[in-house]
Amino acid sequence: MKNLKIIEVNSSSELSKFIAFPDKLYKGNKYRVPQLHSFEKSTLLQEKNPAFDFCEAKYWLAYIDNKIVGRIAGIINLKTNEVWKEKNARFGWIDFIDDIEVSALLIKTVEDWAAKKGMNAVHGPMGFTDMDLEGMLVDGFDEIATQATLYNYPYYPDHLEKLGYIKDVDWIQYEIKVPERVPDKVKRIAAIVEEKYNLKILRPKNGKELLPHAKSMFQTLNESYKDLYGFVPLSDKQIAYYIKQYFSMINPKYVCFVLDKKTDEVVGFGVSVLSLSKALMKAKGKLFPFGFIPVLRALHKNDTVDMLLQGVKPMYHTKGIPAIFFNEMMQAYIDNGVKTAISSHALETNTGSLLLFKDYEYRQHLRRRCFIKHI
Repeated sequence: MKNLKIIEVNSSSELSKFIAFPDKLYKGNKYRVPQLHSFEKSTLLQEKNPAFDFCEAKYWLAYIDNKIVGRIAGIINLKTNEVWKEKNARFGWIDFIDDIEVSALLIKTVEDWAAKKGMNAVHGPMGFTDMDLEGMLVDGFDEIATQATLYNYPYYPDHLEKLGYIKDVDWIQYEIKVPERVPDKVKRIAAIVEEKYNLKILRPKNGKELLPHAKSMFQTLNESYKDLYGFVPLSDKQIAYYIKQYFSMINPKYVCFVLDKKTDEVVGFGVSVLSLSKALMKAKGKLFPFGFIPVLRALHKNDTVDMLLQGVKPMYHTKGIPAIFFNEMMQAYIDNGVKTAISSHALETNTGSLLLFKDYEYRQHLRRRCFIKHI
């Protein structure tokens, strides 16, 4: 008989095991992109992550004998529940061997915790906020993941369905072939929109010139994303945290901020970065002692970009602003030898996101799902 048990993570050493478990589970896998352990730790520690101002969380490890066979996080985002008038708990950081007893114990642990907290549903995989990795892969298992998305084995969604979980929403990503030249139609629309609405394009020479506009970008993100699934506006504290954590990695060549000429406010933006997928595979989750070498190489020479974020202020939603930042970023890709762009994930119901790529050759790359179960 299996000696299956679950242990709550209560120490630094257990948290390190929690973070490292997927590296063993996916050893030799050609498609999973490991997350940097240092970033994971920063997200999971209450004293580091400002989302804990309105979130509570617990983490558990499943063991058979003395071997780790699964992990899961339970999260309650109080702000999201208030804004969306729900009583939902989240599960995230879920990984397990192909054993239904293991996955069932992990899920039941979160469900029992959620019920004690007065929740009436559990959904996921989700993080603390929309800025964390979310969605379980259901299509694209033989595609290389991106640094901003989760990867999982095909048996994961099968287990969830057996445990009573159903589809809530799907997110889709696209692979876009970078053209030899930006389509004339896109250039023409970009020029018309820029002049008509008295806008200007920020063309920074370095990352420091982006920083004065970073907070405005996130404020536009808050307005742009407010009606998306489960989203709540980022606080000033969170915005400062994300600026500090991510903006050092951003190459301004692959970023476009569209500004109001009068106010200098960001009214639309596109943020992309050179793909770190293959570099992070080589780094195996750690920058030191040698993991930083492939990462630095990837940040300087690469033929693939990840389009991480795009957003437009609601008052400009139908004004053609995306044509401006797509025109700028596509030209940057062409000038720097980039051949492939991977879109950020978009809700399958967000037909407007698909229209962004209609002038380019593209295909569906990955599909991820948020599952839900009422308890």
